[in-house]
Amino acid sequence: MCPKKYWPWRFIVKFLTLSFIVPVSTFAQPAPRSVTIGSNPPGTVFYALASGLAKVASEGAPTQLVVQPYSGTSTFLPLLDTGEVDFGINNAVDMALSYQGPVRLKIGGRNPFQHTPNVRLVMRGSILMTALLVRKDTPMKSIHDIRGKRLTGEYPAQLANWYNLYGFLAGAGMKWEDVQIVPVPGANEGVDALVQGRADVALHAIDSAKVKEADAAVGVRHLSLDCSPQGEKRLRAAVPGYYPYWLKRGQATAIAEDTCVNAYDIYLTTHKASPEKVVNSILKNIWDNVDKLAPLHPGFKDWTRQRAVDPDVTIPYHPAALQLYKERGVWPASMDDTQRRLLALNP
Repeated sequence: MCPKKYWPWRFIVKFLTLSFIVPVSTFAQPAPRSVTIGSNPPGTVFYALASGLAKVASEGAPTQLVVQPYSGTSTFLPLLDTGEVDFGINNAVDMALSYQGPVRLKIGGRNPFQHTPNVRLVMRGSILMTALLVRKDTPMKSIHDIRGKRLTGEYPAQLANWYNLYGFLAGAGMKWEDVQIVPVPGANEGVDALVQGRADVALHAIDSAKVKEADAAVGVRHLSLDCSPQGEKRLRAAVPGYYPYWLKRGQATAIAEDTCVNAYDIYLTTHKASPEKVVNSILKNIWDNVDKLAPLHPGFKDWTRQRAVDPDVTIPYHPAALQLYKERGVWPASMDDTQRRLLALNP
């Protein structure tokens, strides 16, 4: 017999063998020893949350989650989009603006975020609360008292803070022209300006390390926003995703009396090319050990399994997260419509 007669069969057998081997070897590739999670600088709530998540997600896991701080969310979002940063701690409003891009979505007539079509959601987490901050001995009691005062602003390294101030002022029926803006790059520098007497009013997250530091240095307290029915309506209209939240006296640092603050959601994010094995490992460890988060920082109080999946999210979920939530029975069929709608924005 001529051997050449059988070469097609040998080729087919070899091809089929390789077709089985390649997927198995790809799946069997070891997980990376470490991946990064981007956050705001030390002293911010986002840094504290990133550190807590990294600790819990890394316990007993083959992949360690390592915190990589940046000057602000807007500085590392492009890196998250390309996969140079593996995970991130971001807020819902920033993610809506960056995921949809400046062509589709503007708030206050602007959207300075770079378009990030590849970002994906891993877990919807705690409620982020922010408010205006003043020295404890000031006569100012509410946002309506800041007219004509020196207010820290611009925040080029942390664009979310520009939207915070825009929403606060709009909720009170005020405009930028009603205050004197003191330019600062980020929230920490704004609190420094307040402590040093270069500003009368600053902005920061509730119960952050920076607020505690300022309170120990000079004594500070938060001001109430305009949370009247009309004020709430103006706030929600100005920045979709914002909502008012009342805190009781003493519930957090610098809450000297019952105070109405601004609230919106915090996300654990990644990018669409992040390996499913890695995302599943990180999320599973957080999901299974979520009770370990609350003792690490007050900001984890609302980081619960019940809040992980929600139809009001502003970016689509990563496939590995979606699969885990389905396995845990917390992904209702209606969420498929939400996922399809959000993915359709960046096909």
